[in-house]
Amino acid sequence: MRPPAASASDLALPIDDAALAERLRARLAKVETALFEHAQSRAPFVTEAARHLLSAGGKRFRPLLVLLAAETGDRPDADEVIQAACVVEITHVGSLYHDDVMDEAALRRGADSANSRWDNLVAILTGDWLFAKSSELTAALGPEAVLIQAETFGRLVEGQILETVPPGPGDDPLAHHLEVVAGKTGSLIATSARYGAMFGGASPEVVSALTEYGELVGTAFQLSDDILDIASDSEESGKTPGTDLREGVPTLPVLMARASTDPADARLLELLDPEQSDLAADDALHAEALDLLRKHPAMDEARAYVVARAQEAKALLVALPEGSVRTALEAFADVVATRTA
Repeated sequence: MRPPAASASDLALPIDDAALAERLRARLAKVETALFEHAQSRAPFVTEAARHLLSAGGKRFRPLLVLLAAETGDRPDADEVIQAACVVEITHVGSLYHDDVMDEAALRRGADSANSRWDNLVAILTGDWLFAKSSELTAALGPEAVLIQAETFGRLVEGQILETVPPGPGDDPLAHHLEVVAGKTGSLIATSARYGAMFGGASPEVVSALTEYGELVGTAFQLSDDILDIASDSEESGKTPGTDLREGVPTLPVLMARASTDPADARLLELLDPEQSDLAADDALHAEALDLLRKHPAMDEARAYVVARAQEAKALLVALPEGSVRTALEAFADVVATRTA
């Protein structure tokens, strides 16, 4: 199983500077090769399982953010930058193996999930093996990177755990959801930007700004998925609208709608109450809830929340010099806030 050939297609981040885009493509090709080398075990079956989701592709957004953030320093082509890019992607891919077990997913990136192709045990242990590999690679980057990786992994797993536990009595369900999203998604994207700036030789001020930027953009990216679950057109987004709604997964628009005290929302609130309706089993109820949500002010409220997080992220970029790297990071924040797929 070999890495996919380097693609000349658009990068996962909006890059208008042709020279910058070419540098990033060349370095991303190095990362792609290295990922498959790092996912090789002495046991052929472990290698096959570990490379399974790597071969399925993906946007490689996290390693690309490492490479882009490294451009803010004077050593963007350092070997440590490539290694750090591998660390974040292997950590991310390892988490996908576990996610698919938790979600009982049959597909991932258009291919059979590992739990579907083999079984849950193989998927869980393969994820564990990839986490061990990412730790091994991090150790070579030094003690500061080890501490950052440990803290990041702790937040990621904590977010996954909290996702399975409903908020307690008196807890704010929206705050609980935001904490889950920040842990599961924001933490690793923040570390991607941080690693790139660190190992690229950026100033401490820039490293700090990009870490905060990554947290905000990562959180906004995941929350925009919440909005797409309700608002998306399946032909445009490639996703089935209302999947999370059907499965009872709390999302930003749903939580905001549930907070309504308007008597006119009584029917919607009834549909969103799992004790009063079964959206998973009743297609008509699901379609009604989806229609009412799409018309509800909670959708605009959710969009405004995501836009506000993106604007906060862009404001942090004043720490960077003006130029194509800053422009690309600003554009990405804008894309996150308004994306349709």
